[in-house]
Amino acid sequence: MAATRLRPLWLALGWAMVAGIVWLSLTPAPPKLEFALSDKVGHLVGYGALMFWFCQLYPARSARAGYALAFAIMGVGLEFAQDALGYRTLEKWDMVANVLGVGLGWVAARAAGPTVLSWIEGWLSPRA
Repeated sequence: MAATRLRPLWLALGWAMVAGIVWLSLTPAPPKLEFALSDKVGHLVGYGALMFWFCQLYPARSARAGYALAFAIMGVGLEFAQDALGYRTLEKWDMVANVLGVGLGWVAARAAGPTVLSWIEGWLSPRA
């Protein structure tokens, strides 16, 4: 991985995204956007951004596959958890959006290449 100087920060931000998705999935009253299919777009973008981020942290195909599987399982599992809590409901299309988001995040990361975080590090560094 090229972005090593700030790797602890990148990891912390990635796991903060995971925590944020869990919180948004399980809170009784998540914030809402008011446009058609905003819920599904939120799922797609959230899981896509999460997968993209971890693809930047772990460029090896096997690591990416492991994270993709874990995030897809998380997306499905959180829907079942919502149903079990009783104040939210399981939505199959949310599951689909979560899994599609994971796939799109992986594809976007492949298209962007493994240097996005390195570029950010360079941009954040003081210029000599």
